[in-house]
Parts: sequence; C-alpha cells; structure tokens
Amino acid sequence: MKRVLSRMLVASGLMLGASVISPSFAADGAAGPAKPDAAKGAQLYDQGDASRGIVACASCHGPAGNSSIPANPNLAAQPHEYLVKQLADFQTKEGADKPLRNGPDGNPSPMTPMAQNLTPEDMQNVAFYLTQQSLQQPATAGHEDLVELGRKIWRGGLPERNVPACAACHGANGAGIPAQYPRLAGQFPSYIEEQLKLFRSGDRGNNAVMQEIADRMSDADIKAVSDYAAGLR
Repeated sequence: MKRVLSRMLVASGLMLGASVISPSFAADGAAGPAKPDAAKGAQLYDQGDASRGIVACASCHGPAGNSSIPANPNLAAQPHEYLVKQLADFQTKEGADKPLRNGPDGNPSPMTPMAQNLTPEDMQNVAFYLTQQSLQQPATAGHEDLVELGRKIWRGGLPERNVPACAACHGANGAGIPAQYPRLAGQFPSYIEEQLKLFRSGDRGNNAVMQEIADRMSDADIKAVSDYAAGLR
C-alpha cells in the first residue's frame, strides 16, 4: 500500500504515536484543571458515573489499569499526557463525522461511546491516576522464532524501508518517554499488532508519522516487533 501525504510529517512520534501536550491542558486544546486530581480520577476509573452515562474503566481495563483481556490494553504507568490525548481522540468532535481513532474498516472503536461523555477535567484526572499506577500484570512475548526480527526492528529499524528504530522514542526497555511516547513494554502483543495495522490502514488517524511508518512494514514485521515489545522489561 502506498499513501502520499499532502502535509509535511512532524518530527516526532514512533510506534504507537503520541503528541506532546501540557498537563495543564486537555488534548483537544481546551483548558483543563491546573492540577489534575488523582483521587477523582480513581473514583471515576473504578466506579464510573451512571448519571452521565460513564462506565467504570476498571470493568474493561482491570484494577489500577492492569488488564487481563488482550483486547483491552494495559493502562497502568502510561504517560499522563499520552492517555489524555488518546481519550480525546476517541471522542467524535462537534462537526466531525467520526473520531480520529477508529476500529477496523473505519468502524467506531468500542472506546468511542465510553469516552464520549468525558469532560477535559475527567480525562486529566483519570490519566493522572493511571500514570501513578504500576504495571502488575505485564504481558509477555510468546514467539521465540520472532525474537531476532523483532529485536532488529526495535533496536535498528528497517533502514532499507525508512522504518526508524522503535527504541529511539519508546526507549531501549520499552518504557516510553514521559509526556511524549507510550509505554509498550508489557503491553499485549496482539493489541500492539492491531494498532500498527490500524495505523497502516488509516483507520487510526491520530498520528501521521505512525501511519507512514506502519505503511512501510509487512505483516511479518509488525507481528515480530509487537511480540518483542511485549516482552521488554
């Protein structure tokens, strides 16, 4: 698949993509609370808010962001700003036909109805709570035969196809870079794989750089590096 972008690529954002935003502002640019409230975030994460149609995040993502279901990613220890941006990107903005983050074939992600009623303050609070949690149930790599290729892509990229090393932005150990790039270590390999394919198809449209990078990767490349990333510690 070849895709020509009509705009210059930004100079940051690898693998799962992230945009840097100030913690004092919501990801959509609206002013947020000067200091997010982790206690309020924990309450919303654990209990939701039935009066506003907000389902408890823990029902899908597990206690303190430790998921036991591969389709639902681990959220514990993810960068605060990254989480805020992703929550905002799941929402369908006024005047838009669909969110920036969609599921396969452009269908709405299950997260869209979950995130739609969150306010900028809610997103700040929940994200602030999650970033303080530790990843207690990390996923693991499961394919020994993919280690060599996965390591190659993670550490050195695929220079012949202009695929940069994942470690450049996500860190050698996959912990990510706070405020910029998400943690991939311990994330479910099937989830990472799915997101890379969504970037490649354009259904996840919230990072142009990641769309271009994934477009240069084969299914085998994606599977190998996803599995390798999951096993990093």
